Amino acid sequence: MMPAIPAAAAQIRRRLLPFSFSSPACCSNPRLRLPARPRAAPLSMSAEARAAPSPVAVPPPAHPTYDLSAVIALALSEDAGDRGDVSCLATIPTDVKAEATFIAKEDGVIAGISLAEMIFNQVDPSLKVEWFEHDGNYVSKGLQFGKVYGCAQSIIVAERVVLNFMQRMSGIATMTKAMADAARPACILETRKTAPGLRLVDKWAVLIGGRKNHRLGLFDMVMIKDNHISVAGGITNAMTSVDQFLEKEKLAVPVEVETRTLEEVTDLLKYTDENKTSLTRIMLDNMVVPLPNGDIDVSMLKDAVQLINGRFETEASGNVTMDTVKKIGETGVTYISSGALTHSVKALDISLKIDTELALQVGRRTNRA
Repeated sequence: MMPAIPAAAAQIRRRLLPFSFSSPACCSNPRLRLPARPRAAPLSMSAEARAAPSPVAVPPPAHPTYDLSAVIALALSEDAGDRGDVSCLATIPTDVKAEATFIAKEDGVIAGISLAEMIFNQVDPSLKVEWFEHDGNYVSKGLQFGKVYGCAQSIIVAERVVLNFMQRMSGIATMTKAMADAARPACILETRKTAPGLRLVDKWAVLIGGRKNHRLGLFDMVMIKDNHISVAGGITNAMTSVDQFLEKEKLAVPVEVETRTLEEVTDLLKYTDENKTSLTRIMLDNMVVPLPNGDIDVSMLKDAVQLINGRFETEASGNVTMDTVKKIGETGVTYISSGALTHSVKALDISLKIDTELALQVGRRTNRA
């Protein structure tokens, strides 16, 4: 079963949305009432789909303050404004039901199915959703991979919000899977370069793509970067302060330090040889050097990995692309982090259509089905 909507999120939904689809009748709000027209015949849907929503195969990352239902409510409210869907109000009777089909318009890894169910449920709990694929599955162009049935107005109100989330998440999952396959034996990680307000959603998509998450935020890992080191007066001073702070506060969290030169790696290793430390991982930043011919020089990165010699986890960062990640992964680093997984990813094209046959005809005409 999908997670229940917290009371706070329900209050946000009532406050932000100009109308509610909380009634199974879908259209009890007098502001939505239009002259009655003949009711469309209900379309078939399997008993299994009617019985219960799909399970969350890949759960979202655990975050202490992130309210996913509130994020959904905000996305719906920016669409609805202060009047609601005037196009639906003008064209669709409130009692008409419909069935819409999800169609992949390009090849890729599908992600956001569990989130889509949450959105449909938040718009109208009476909507029934059926999936033929699961989060993380590979879909091909033209594949019909899911259906939603119920109040036509509710489906159309939810449509764009559902697709916006699913397309972005599927793009991230697709890139994650491709980059992870190329990086082996190293493990690909994303960064905090996520869309504002969508941190958990973006990182959820990385998990669906088959990889692990880097830190969720500033709270779950000590990560000493270049600016911390500059202010602290050097890498040794910064690491000393971290160890003292964690001991004083009795905190047990992973600790990573960014290094930019082999000298910084050497200084950090000297500190760890002489002191009891909480260090768990060393970032090797911008040690991948682009060459004029389009290739990369990873000799500095290899030297750093050899210096560390397995004493700590290592993470390569900087100049990571689909073209470079294989060579980086062959250097012996434990992890490779890439901001491109989330900050500039191409969305996967997906549509939700009531007239499926016409949509496929148009898709084939434009080479998108």
